[in-house]
Amino acid sequence: MPNRLSKRAAALSAAAVLVSSLLTGCASGFVDGELSSQKLIWNNCPAPSASEGGGTAPSPLPNGGRWQCATMKAPLNWDDPTGGTIDIALIRVKASGSPSERIGSLIFNFGGPGGSGVTALPAFAQDYETLRTRYDLVSFDPRGVGRSAGVKCEDDQQLDAFFQQDETPDNAAELTAFLNSTKQFNSACQKHSGRVLPYVRTTEAARDMDLLRQVLGDKKLHYFGISYGTELGGVYAHLFPKSVGRAVLDGVVDPTQDPAQSALGQAKGFQLALDNYARDCTSKSTGCPVGRTPQDVENRIVALLKRLDAKPIPGIFPRRLTQTAATNGIAQALYSKDFWGYLTEGLQRAYAGDGEVLMVLSDAMNGRDENGQYSNLIPANVAINCADEKPRYTPADVKAKLPEFRAASPVFGDFLAWGMLSCTGWPVAGAANHPNVSAPGAPPILVIGNTGDPATPYEGAKRMAEALGKGVGVEVTYKGQGHGAYDSRNKCVQSVVNGYLLNGKVPAAGTVCA
Repeated sequence: MPNRLSKRAAALSAAAVLVSSLLTGCASGFVDGELSSQKLIWNNCPAPSASEGGGTAPSPLPNGGRWQCATMKAPLNWDDPTGGTIDIALIRVKASGSPSERIGSLIFNFGGPGGSGVTALPAFAQDYETLRTRYDLVSFDPRGVGRSAGVKCEDDQQLDAFFQQDETPDNAAELTAFLNSTKQFNSACQKHSGRVLPYVRTTEAARDMDLLRQVLGDKKLHYFGISYGTELGGVYAHLFPKSVGRAVLDGVVDPTQDPAQSALGQAKGFQLALDNYARDCTSKSTGCPVGRTPQDVENRIVALLKRLDAKPIPGIFPRRLTQTAATNGIAQALYSKDFWGYLTEGLQRAYAGDGEVLMVLSDAMNGRDENGQYSNLIPANVAINCADEKPRYTPADVKAKLPEFRAASPVFGDFLAWGMLSCTGWPVAGAANHPNVSAPGAPPILVIGNTGDPATPYEGAKRMAEALGKGVGVEVTYKGQGHGAYDSRNKCVQSVVNGYLLNGKVPAAGTVCA
């Protein structure tokens, strides 16, 4: 099972969904010098591909900023740059201010792994208009994602069945079915994308970013990484400390944890976010329609999930809302406080036997659109995580850890514990227990932790700042809700980040925004 709650900011597209209710062929190899001197051809952007999530071509920004897209060649195998290339899909909008004030390019990664930067940057661009006064805003589909040698596994019909399965097995028969489904998914990935699977590690994406820096003509890499993008940024700083410019890491992955520790941290993080939602709902003078007290809200959710495990309810025809889909949908709604109203509506309707809203939220988490078409978000997420992460867990490992996970979260514990089997039987060996982000010699890097973050718990920010090294990691705390901080539109957070990226003003370590 893919750990679909992992390190993701791209899932925030759920709001738009609710409101509106392949491998690239390898060319003959360039030598490294030719790659770094390649000229990008920027044109009007096409509509996003199905693998990027589909939709329409991005509209110009309100002040007339026009989106441009290009393709960059990168080695399939960085250890053998002459052995063939892949295409890396790029998008940009030029700086809006005076050319004399332009700093360079600001490169974004919005998380995942598996999120398409080509679709995410236009979706969130208005939040970065202040930064655009001095930067070209640039993003990309990392290797394995979207139109950048996107990993392909099962087809849409097979994925529907995959996401309907019971991912918290209670007996031997359910466990066998779960393991067989995971094996079938992994085999499909190997069949359709075997050539690219060994080369989608975060270290290789970081080397692509340094090539992008050179191709864009920038002496330094100015960077804004969110969620998994913080891990990518930390790995880049480790590999290329002297090339780091002004960098911000927001919604921070803990680089010191192995996958089991990370999954347990997420169980605690999503439970904290659910508790915060329940307290907010039950504090309203109008009353909370899904519980009288925070504990009552949780008890009713646990009871709902137990009922769905035995008997799913109608979701989006012909699919039914299963325990797995409901858990996924609840988690999706906790990524942003803006979605809490959808969670209340989804729970109300599920209690009445209607699973549509929770299924829409679950579909958004899985990269499924209203037409039943999946992006490659989940295949890319699994492929990159499994290429990065060395541990391979067994059912016995999960069963041994279940009590600890259940204590951490009665709602999400089982789901995240069994998710530890995502990479079991994966055809490519994982690289390490956790990423190396030590970056001696790099300039200050802002590391922003959100105390209410479900997906990348707050404690990870301090550990990232420490792992980057003394004088490099500068921790900033945001006392808020949801995943990440800058896109919450908190004025303090945005002032701190804008002050650094635009003017080089380094905040005091330990700065707190509320």
